[in-house]
Amino acid sequence: MSSDSDPFSRSDSNRSLMHRRRSIIVSGIVLTAIAAGVLTLTIPHPAAQTGAAGQPGMGTESVAIATAESRDIPIVLSGLGTVTPLATVTVKSQISGYVTQIAFTEGQMVHKGDLLVQIDPRPHQALLDQYEGTLAKDQALLDNARLDLKRYRTLAGQDSISGQSVDTQAAVVRQYEGTVRADRGQVEAEKLNLLYCRITSPVDGRVGLRQVDLGNYVAASDSTGIVVVTEVTPMSVLFVLPEDKVPQVRTRLRTGATLQVIAYDRSNSTKLAEGNLSTLDNQLDTATGTLKLRALFPNKDDSLFPNQFVNARLLLDTVRDAVTIPVAAVQKGADGRSVYVVDNENKVHLRKIETGATDSERVAVTKGLKTGERVVTDGLDRLQDGMVVTIAEARS
Repeated sequence: MSSDSDPFSRSDSNRSLMHRRRSIIVSGIVLTAIAAGVLTLTIPHPAAQTGAAGQPGMGTESVAIATAESRDIPIVLSGLGTVTPLATVTVKSQISGYVTQIAFTEGQMVHKGDLLVQIDPRPHQALLDQYEGTLAKDQALLDNARLDLKRYRTLAGQDSISGQSVDTQAAVVRQYEGTVRADRGQVEAEKLNLLYCRITSPVDGRVGLRQVDLGNYVAASDSTGIVVVTEVTPMSVLFVLPEDKVPQVRTRLRTGATLQVIAYDRSNSTKLAEGNLSTLDNQLDTATGTLKLRALFPNKDDSLFPNQFVNARLLLDTVRDAVTIPVAAVQKGADGRSVYVVDNENKVHLRKIETGATDSERVAVTKGLKTGERVVTDGLDRLQDGMVVTIAEARS
């Protein structure tokens, strides 16, 4: 029998073949592990490329910083407002008649008492002449009746006439006195109508567009009027503040303080005028929870225009020598406000603070920061407590 037909011999051969295959696989795994180790040692680790927190040098975050400074910072209350003239008068005619003269130019500045429109006075002058004639006639009758009464009383003292005649004459005198008084009233009324023929400006201000032309017939019943005169110097601004700010304003006013108000344009970027708070309304608006306030402005340069929308800023008070930082440095979170403080080794530390008054650029820090400490103003979202940073920009 040959060896090829021996089953034990074939089994040994198979085991030997499997053993060699296993050795090859193990050798491959070992070689792969060695190659991986070599690559790990020769290729830089990503952490080495980006730099670890706390190690100065490569890969540190670049930030802008500012220094906490001691400054005076104003306490400002802002509200939306409307430029509201102190007087807006629709000039109307108080009599009927034809317009014979228009003495103003649209948009012209006028003074109180300046002639605006002349109405034809001739009908009223004629009536005045008539009433003055009637008055003169009735006055003469009154004078004669008084002389008769004087004579009757003399005769009555001599028992020449009866007492009834004296009483009748006294009644006639009183009758003429009433007539003369009525005549004088008519005369005064027509004199007043003649004055009304000259329509003058009731206030200093600017006239608007005229509503009548030369030759138009006007009457006291006309609803549109002749022209509108608006007082522009001084000018007032009505603005609103939330009701929770009202007690602060009232407290300052009770001390006799004069509160400055600055008006800015609709975009809140350009200053238009400076004035002072004049008064507060006497009740809150329950629908909006606000109170109206009025500020007065000299408006010599005509910078405020009637019905213009403005942003009013009321300077309530000024905090002296406060520790201030830029508003951009403050982070707001669920647990309050905080800043990143940069130490002498350029490491950042997250610190909680308490803030007070603020303006458009800086905020006062009442707790948690000292003058001279540096805070991060830009690049806050990439920072972690203890990280080393590179100073890219310093702000005042």
